Order: sequence, then C-alpha cells, then structure tokens
Amino acid sequence: MEKVAEDIKQDDEQLPLSAYERAAHDGTDPRCIPQSLDGPPPVGDDIHYPEYPDSDHEIWGTLFDRQRSLLPGRAAEAYMRGIEILGLQRERIPALKDLSASLFRATGWKVARIPGLLHERDFFKLLSDRIFPSTDYIRGVNELDYTPAPDLFHDIFGHMPMLTNSNFADFYQRFGRAALNATGQDRVSLERLHWFTVEFGLVDQIVGRRIYGAGILSSKDEVAHALSQKVKVLKFDADRITEQDYEVWHLQEVLFVVESFGQLDRGFKDWTKRHGLPLPRPCARRSSGRPSSPS
Repeated sequence: MEKVAEDIKQDDEQLPLSAYERAAHDGTDPRCIPQSLDGPPPVGDDIHYPEYPDSDHEIWGTLFDRQRSLLPGRAAEAYMRGIEILGLQRERIPALKDLSASLFRATGWKVARIPGLLHERDFFKLLSDRIFPSTDYIRGVNELDYTPAPDLFHDIFGHMPMLTNSNFADFYQRFGRAALNATGQDRVSLERLHWFTVEFGLVDQIVGRRIYGAGILSSKDEVAHALSQKVKVLKFDADRITEQDYEVWHLQEVLFVVESFGQLDRGFKDWTKRHGLPLPRPCARRSSGRPSSPS
C-alpha cells in the first residue's frame, strides 16, 4: 500500500497544474486551493442549516433576481424545469437538506455539505456515489458579478437544476466513476472535459442554442457573453476538448456545443472506452413521478 501511495504522489507531482491550482500557486486567491476531506461530509438530513445574517439572504435574492431575468431564452429547457422542481425562491437561501430530498425524489442524487473547493479525488468519489458536493456560504457584495471560488449560489443555482434531468444526472455519475479510475494525463483531460461541459457547456435545441453549464448560468457576464459573437463555438468533440486549456479569471473565448445530452453521454462513454477507463452503469434512480427532460 505504501508503494501504491508513493506512485500516486509521484504521478500527481509530474502533472501540469490545473487552472485553479495555477491561480492558487500564483498567490492570487487562497480559496482556489483544493481541499481534501478529513472524513465523510454531512449528507442530506445530516446537514445543519447555518444562521445566515440578513445580508446573506439579501445577496442570494439579488443574485437570484438578476440571473432569473437573464435566463429566459438563454438557459436550457431542462435547467429551467429544474429550478421549478427544486422550488428555488428569491426570499431565502434554501436548505441543502431540502434540496437533497428534492434531488433524490427526482433522480436519486443527494447533496453533501463541503468546506470549499475539493481535491479532485474527493470530488469525483462523491459524484460516483451520486452525491453532489455543495458549499453553504455565499459570496460577498464585492463579488456579485464574478467569483473564481465556489460558493452556494454557484453550487445551488448553477449546478443543481441540471441534476433533476435524468440523462444529465446519469452522465455526471458516470463522469465521477470514470475519473476515479483515471491517472496521469487522463486526469488533466477529465478536468477539461468537466470545465467545457458541466461548467461551460452549450446545447442546441429546437428553439435555438441554449446554456446548460453552471459556470455560465450563475454568472451575469458569462450569460450575455456565451451566446455572443465574441465566442468561438466548436461542436462537441471529447478529444478536441481535452486539448483546450482555460483560465478561471477571464470570460471564456472558446466553448463547445452538444446536439443533445444524449450525445454528451455517448461521446463521453466513447472517449472513456478508448482511454481504458471502465464505466459501470449508473445506480437505479428514484422518480418523483414528475418527468424530467429527455433532451
């Protein structure tokens, strides 16, 4: 076991730094340093609801109103339905345990409370168990427009609505399971695949091109920018994505669009197969009786 641990450590040290790690390494923002869990995080009903000051609820309401006004005609239909399924409202920061219950009824996912940006091994382990890691603190007034570090608005408003979609929910669990088996350059490739799909993905629908990436949906500037002529949009190609680097501090200049979430799932499974990463079938999901988008 010691030999295996040493091999993993050496493997980590030889890899290029991720975009977040470069930011932290440069001393720009310590919140961008990935953290490792020191034990199982609280999940679902075990999550305590913090005593938020009124100012935190006001920030949530301000961000909620602003993004909701920008998203009609821009956000994916599955995402907009997800907001309704989760019952997100502007008046008060939602409780993670309540969101966990709603997700479990919809697609069999749960929510875990985490302290901040997670080390990839902890992050992917949670995803592989159909558990979404979320922070429970919100950004300050000085970062309303953009924050490079995770916070509850990004986690809840950006990510969770898409997890009510059965196809996307299954894809995300497969992603976590594949990442647990990845080593070397494959880990860097998976980080980029995550960035340009889960965080900054676009999808073509009958009604037009729409956004499903959480990094765009939770950012005022990215929402307007992503569908503008200033962005080079490429068709989804897993191999091309793994060659595309990115920075967390700037508006994205290159994005990738999928034809459907089915194509996203098939393209990812094909890439993992070619790279020798096993993909167990997702766990059977629960259903609330409310249909989730098949797109």
